[in-house]
Amino acid sequence: MIEKRMQELIKIINKAAYEYYTLDDTTITDQEYDRYMQELQKLEAEYPDLVQPDSPTHRVGGAISEGFKKVVHEKPMLSLSNVFNEADITDFDKRIKKEGITPEYVCELKIDGLSVSLQYDKGVLVRAATRGDGVTGEDITVNARTIKSIPLRIPYEKPIEVRGEIYMSKDSFNELNAERARNNWELLANPRNAAAGSVRQLDSKIAASRKLDCFIYYLPNAKEMGIHSHWEALKYMRDLGFTTNPNISLVKNIDELLGYVKEWTEKRESLPYEIDGIVIKLNDLDDQIKMGNTIKYPKWETAYKFPAQLVLTKLKDISFGVGRTGQVTPVAELEPVRLMGSIISRTTLHNEDYVLEKDIRIGDIVAIKKAGDVIPEVVRVEKNRRTGDEIPFKMIDKCPICGEPLTKRENESAYYCLNPKCDARKIEGLIHFVSHDAMKIEGFGDSVVEDFYNTGYLHSFVDYYYLYQHKEELMEMEGFGLKSINSLLDEVEKSKSNSLEKLLFALGIRHVGKKNAKILAKKYQNIDNIINTDEETLANIRDIGDIIAKSVYAYFHNEEDMKIINGLKEVGVNMTYLGEEKIDSFFDGKIFVLTGSLTNITREDATSEIEKRGGKATGSVSAKTDYVIVGENPGSKYDKAQELGITILNEQEFLDKIKQ
Repeated sequence: MIEKRMQELIKIINKAAYEYYTLDDTTITDQEYDRYMQELQKLEAEYPDLVQPDSPTHRVGGAISEGFKKVVHEKPMLSLSNVFNEADITDFDKRIKKEGITPEYVCELKIDGLSVSLQYDKGVLVRAATRGDGVTGEDITVNARTIKSIPLRIPYEKPIEVRGEIYMSKDSFNELNAERARNNWELLANPRNAAAGSVRQLDSKIAASRKLDCFIYYLPNAKEMGIHSHWEALKYMRDLGFTTNPNISLVKNIDELLGYVKEWTEKRESLPYEIDGIVIKLNDLDDQIKMGNTIKYPKWETAYKFPAQLVLTKLKDISFGVGRTGQVTPVAELEPVRLMGSIISRTTLHNEDYVLEKDIRIGDIVAIKKAGDVIPEVVRVEKNRRTGDEIPFKMIDKCPICGEPLTKRENESAYYCLNPKCDARKIEGLIHFVSHDAMKIEGFGDSVVEDFYNTGYLHSFVDYYYLYQHKEELMEMEGFGLKSINSLLDEVEKSKSNSLEKLLFALGIRHVGKKNAKILAKKYQNIDNIINTDEETLANIRDIGDIIAKSVYAYFHNEEDMKIINGLKEVGVNMTYLGEEKIDSFFDGKIFVLTGSLTNITREDATSEIEKRGGKATGSVSAKTDYVIVGENPGSKYDKAQELGITILNEQEFLDKIKQ
């Protein structure tokens, strides 16, 4: 009678766990569950020789391991290849089709946890092992038994292996860290590390207290069991009592696949657990066999990794750059790291105050993110990872290029090289002159400008317009030919027709940005009117003010600068404001905000298209905003737009409006 009651209790408790974790259905109350569990624990304590191997009391923990045995996997647990953007996903699809396969895919959320292999024999869990190096893992059976979403018994008598991911929910992670904070213990970094650390606890009672969970996603011997697709295998494992992720989807083509990726990229924060990407698998098992594996990973599946919003890397050195205004800026030289789809190896550290305030040192591990989703910046130092070998920052006192002493202007934190003949200042000015928002002379990358400067063909802005005189010599330079030189010269000629505001910005007048240049151009219509205006009048223009007025007046009353203006006039560069045509009533008078990474148009060109059509592009979302244009990985502006009920356009919708 005792043994029969124990088996009855095991059946009730395991059934309730299956219905709760696998079917997401509560059939008994927590109080009933606890009562049945207490009764079973009491009987097992009184009759230890009747304890069953599939008893749910094993989930409570208590066994102390001396260490974890090594386990050799019957089939290697391979890792996954990674893709990082839409183009990579499309290339993966093309490789599949190249093998004569018409693919359909199963898309699964990539749970950020710890891979696990579970083996059952005669329906009972007999072994759980970590992935390890793919060939050899650690035996974590005692701790795996404490995880309620891992069934201890299944209705299948033959040996069977399933694989999945052990993870910790966000709520469980927050509870765990709150408890650690109360005890003045070091906080855990993230749910993934917490889960991994929990399954490696030698005391299974600690593992049991961590409230871990497990999703099952792979049946290695599915084909031998008469199953023909991964989708069928998932259903079969669910029917056996395993918990599979409810957000898995079967997609028929690349468009549906990209749609799934886009959907969960946007919805990932709403999940109760962490995900770091999407796993994409060929559905048909015969197709999987046809594609095969490499030594490291299957060719029939891949993982799309979400672009990191914040990553850690080592600051190897701090160099110094000289800008066109002479400002000397500290630059972080980083160990290359992927951030939101691009490889970052260096980024500005702004100025001395910024570095000292954050106590940034050479050798530090630093966290970087993209400000506004575009420009990488160092946001903090991981001071807990310092070794004592880090080198404190010291600002230089001489220009790193020309060696002249640096000057720190009053009320500014920046240092300047005031030597007008400094090569670095000249090169940066020449690069700025041809840049997109300035004269927009395509083909003159930084290295091209520097090469032309070093060979003596470029020393002032006017020299761009005399390059045609050196055509033969330029064609002799490495990397150039007739076609490339003709293209450069055509671009130079085309730039003569730019409107005045492009030229004003290109000149590099201190404090005059793109917006101020347009204000001055619209106000004065031609450059001579600006030259002949006094400083006080300039200062009274709205959005100009004293500082900009002083700088503009000084520029046009400097003999060397006026030589440049006259030289540009002589070669036929336009000096008048050409105005703008408002060509689309949809944009006219409306306020737009851009957020996220645009793939088919640059942010600068998008802004230009908006303004050309009479709209206004601003940097922040408010109740006055009419539309928010959203690219990949949008930031907080997207969330605020949703809160305010502002109309959101994706990139394609925006481009369609332009075409209309």
